[in-house]
Amino acid sequence: MVRLDHAPALLAFERENRAYFAAVIPDRGDEFFTEFDMRHAQLLALQAAGTDYFHLLVAEGGEVVGRVNLAEVAGGSAELGYRIAQKAAGQGLATAAVRKVRELAATEYGLTKLRARVTLDNPASRKVLEHNGFVAVGELTLNGKPAISYICELR
Repeated sequence: MVRLDHAPALLAFERENRAYFAAVIPDRGDEFFTEFDMRHAQLLALQAAGTDYFHLLVAEGGEVVGRVNLAEVAGGSAELGYRIAQKAAGQGLATAAVRKVRELAATEYGLTKLRARVTLDNPASRKVLEHNGFVAVGELTLNGKPAISYICELR
């Protein structure tokens, strides 16, 4: 789970991959970076309250290469989201990380269902979800783009 001391590496990860992420999901905006320490403290408070769980993929040198989040935890379900660094993409990290967090959701957090949403122009993320037992349940518009809503039953 994310800790206070992860802040510098997490900020570096977000900065280094900003343009890469913005190609498929909305940019976080300059405010995210200028107010990062405050935002990080808020995330830690949400995590401590059990309403969100944040996980990092950290390389041996301490560099963050990905993150997998469970947000809006309530009623036995949560929204899954993830990001993998551009230089680490295509190596199976997202599939493995989502699998691990899916297991934690069922065993450690007592969740029974995960939700996710992915735009149609992000086939790699759709494959990650499908390889992890997520099933498409509907279409929607996400950030102005056609998208698919997924559900994963954990029990």
